Amino acid sequence: MPKKIRVLIIDDSASVRQTLAALLSEDPEIEVMGVATDPFMAARKIQEEIPDVITLDVEMPRMDGITFLRKLMSQRPIPVVMCSSLTEAGSETLLQALEAGAVDIIQKPRIGAADYLADEAMRIREVVKSASHARLPSIRRAEARSASASGPAKKLTADAMLPPPTGRAMAKTTEMVVCVGASTGGTEALREMLEALPANAPGMVIVQHMPEKFTAAFAKRLNSLCEVEVKEAADGDPVLRGHVLIAPGDNHMLLERQGARYHVAVKTGPLVSRHRPSVDVLFRSAARSAGSNAMGVIMTGMGDDGARGMFEMKQAGAFTVAQDEATSVVFGMPKEAIARGGVDRVVPLEQIAREILMAQQKF
Repeated sequence: MPKKIRVLIIDDSASVRQTLAALLSEDPEIEVMGVATDPFMAARKIQEEIPDVITLDVEMPRMDGITFLRKLMSQRPIPVVMCSSLTEAGSETLLQALEAGAVDIIQKPRIGAADYLADEAMRIREVVKSASHARLPSIRRAEARSASASGPAKKLTADAMLPPPTGRAMAKTTEMVVCVGASTGGTEALREMLEALPANAPGMVIVQHMPEKFTAAFAKRLNSLCEVEVKEAADGDPVLRGHVLIAPGDNHMLLERQGARYHVAVKTGPLVSRHRPSVDVLFRSAARSAGSNAMGVIMTGMGDDGARGMFEMKQAGAFTVAQDEATSVVFGMPKEAIARGGVDRVVPLEQIAREILMAQQKF
């Protein structure tokens, strides 16, 4: 039998601890090895047995979660998933947590809301599984665990949102649009890539797997750090040179063309490749609307979302780039895209911005 993913839950709320423990334990690949009410109790448990993944609250007695996270990462790095209610202020706090080394976030359950658990339980389990594969500075897994999906839910493709490309969209024009997909580890990878771009970089649209209410704060933070202008996308926003649009959490984002201009469509819809927003949806829309005028970039992340769409982009004439294994927190999405034959170049994170600017010179 494959070894289970051992999870330590740290939260001062008894109801949250019980809810998380129950929904995680339903997955045969996950074992809840213990719970702790604060970081001091957690530290004692970690001395006895090292978990594979920790879920960590932000506000707790005796020590806050971010302080504990910083101490943990400096002494004994373990994949950490932050657990928060994701209020506006909390979103800013969670951005600090990602900078401190957290690999992902989950929304704290609203206790007593059966609809919430029905909608989010599968995603929470997948986030924990993804975190178990994270490549931390002093953690290198000898081999990755299998990442089979839990539950009987059918895995939908981009067909659920729009039909496949019919062929090459059009000949090259004077404007290029860059389409980017990322998941686990992507928040910091995107920051590093965007910070390296000048103010006149080509227009860019990004899907980063994130929950609702988090992407606005993420975009605001990036905008404060980068020369390009970054914002959470709204339906109908134009794709302009020097501007970056981040898909809003819990919504798909599609690239569309009207005349000589590109804009985005923000739409609801089913989970595609088990995600909303889905990279596959964005990439397919780029293959249909932009063809050889697009560039596709797939970055660190668990699973295979974006692999099919990147292959469709390449078939439509787009130039495609994948982040390499050495610089990926999780080499899942890039690996699958490469395996499908959809990638032209595989480069380290620090070289992606240069690839974008070199491609721009050809337009």
